[in-house]
Amino acid sequence: MPNYTSQLDTVFQALADPTRRAVLERLTRGPAPVRELAQPFSMALPSFMQHLDVLEASGLVQSRKQGRVRTCWLAPERLAEAERWLAMQREHWTQRLDQLDRFLTETKEQS
Repeated sequence: MPNYTSQLDTVFQALADPTRRAVLERLTRGPAPVRELAQPFSMALPSFMQHLDVLEASGLVQSRKQGRVRTCWLAPERLAEAERWLAMQREHWTQRLDQLDRFLTETKEQS
C-alpha cells in the first residue's frame, strides 16, 4: 500500500500543474515531439523539460529518443489508477452524505 500511495502522490503532483495538464491533453491526440509540445508555452526548453521529467517520473508520459528527436506519448495506466482512487473517494463521501441526509430527515421528523 505505501508504494501505491507514493505512485498516486506523484500522479497528483504531476496533475497539479496547468502546463503539465495541457501537455497531457495534447498527448490524448497522439504522440508528439518535445519541440511541438513545448511550442505553446512561453518558457525556455530546459524549463519545459522539467515538466516532462515530472510527467515521466509519475508514469503518465513515456518518451523515446530517435536521432535528435524525442517523442512523447501518453501512458494512461497511471491516470486510470488515479481515476479509480477518485471513484472510491466519491463513493465513500456519497455514502456519508446519504447517512447525514437520513439522520437529518429522521431528526426533523422527530421534532
